[in-house]
Amino acid sequence: MSGMMMGRRGLMLASAAGLSAPRVAGAQAPAVKLGILQPVTGALSQDGEYGRLGAELAINEINASGGLRALGGARIEMVFGDARSNPEGGVAEVEKMQAEGVVAVVGGFASPICLAASQAASRYDLPYIVDVGVSDQIVSRGLTNTFRFGPGFGVVTQTALDNLVALNDAAGKPARTVVIVHEDGLFGSGMARLLNAELPKRGFEVMETIAHPTPARDMNNVALRIRALRPDLVIPSSYYAEFVLLSRTMQQQRIRPKGIYCVLNGAASNFRFVREFPDAANLVMDCNHWADPRKPKTAELRRAVEAQNRFWLYNTPLNYSAVMLVADALERAGRADRAAVLQALAATDGRFERHIMPYGATRFVNGQNQAGQPVNTQVQGGDIKVIFPRDFADAQPVFPVTG
Repeated sequence: MSGMMMGRRGLMLASAAGLSAPRVAGAQAPAVKLGILQPVTGALSQDGEYGRLGAELAINEINASGGLRALGGARIEMVFGDARSNPEGGVAEVEKMQAEGVVAVVGGFASPICLAASQAASRYDLPYIVDVGVSDQIVSRGLTNTFRFGPGFGVVTQTALDNLVALNDAAGKPARTVVIVHEDGLFGSGMARLLNAELPKRGFEVMETIAHPTPARDMNNVALRIRALRPDLVIPSSYYAEFVLLSRTMQQQRIRPKGIYCVLNGAASNFRFVREFPDAANLVMDCNHWADPRKPKTAELRRAVEAQNRFWLYNTPLNYSAVMLVADALERAGRADRAAVLQALAATDGRFERHIMPYGATRFVNGQNQAGQPVNTQVQGGDIKVIFPRDFADAQPVFPVTG
């Protein structure tokens, strides 16, 4: 009896082992949770929705192509948080994501949200990848968890000023006087300070700097002041709704400077603005984030967006690229561990190429991608054309504007 029982027990153990082996070999690797933070309610909801769209497209592409190979084909699972267009909302969502066990957070969009949310994430050594947030304060605090893939407003402003000088010189220097219009938050106020410091060094007179709130309901007083000053150039740094309101008000009042030269404007490089208000948008220039039109993936992603009857906004390719950056770090880390991901991000150093921005080799110094750069665009004939840099511009600038 004892021998029979032992034999049966051995047979059962052997059978159990035999049945369990295939399950272990074929088991699906656990999903990797990735936090996506965007303001999809409130004043910044349009930008947030298009940022979320870019992240979704990247996650779907990664999962459809076999997942994260170094992690056994693990799929990425989005944990979405609505920042509600304010810093407090962003912080609250980071706390929720921390509780959910995300490996990193991507997004934020607005500088105040990115500033607060990345600070909250730093308490948990949680990698935070900024999608847009251009305030250079975000990457100058010594936070080792924070990485910005795109350029900050220091780089953007320098590029914008260099290109403005080249534009003005090529046209025979028709522009000399400037009025700056900016939103009164962290982003716009910082930009205005830089412009006020740098424009006089390049031969331009800043006649006045006009701040406005976000959201703003009326731009008549701003437009009337511009009319009274009669500047050669208007340089606006505002979010989408405020610049649309300003440009339409200027159009209605027949205010036409020699150029509207935007810097990091929420509407000037936005196909929604171009489609809905073509006359107000015509010939507006901008120095901003933009996808690289030379890359085949850019056209593919744009087709996917427009197939959904959506507009092509820079938020989408930036967030697509930022999620791809996290995936690349996970592949190099070989595990879904925050410390390993932070180390991989810091050591990127030219190894990340799966993005569609017009950047060179990705390399982070103090959390800032040294290759991040903007482009100059201009609305021409109902389309958004690249006018700088010259090596991949698809149109010549129209300047000065007449009529």
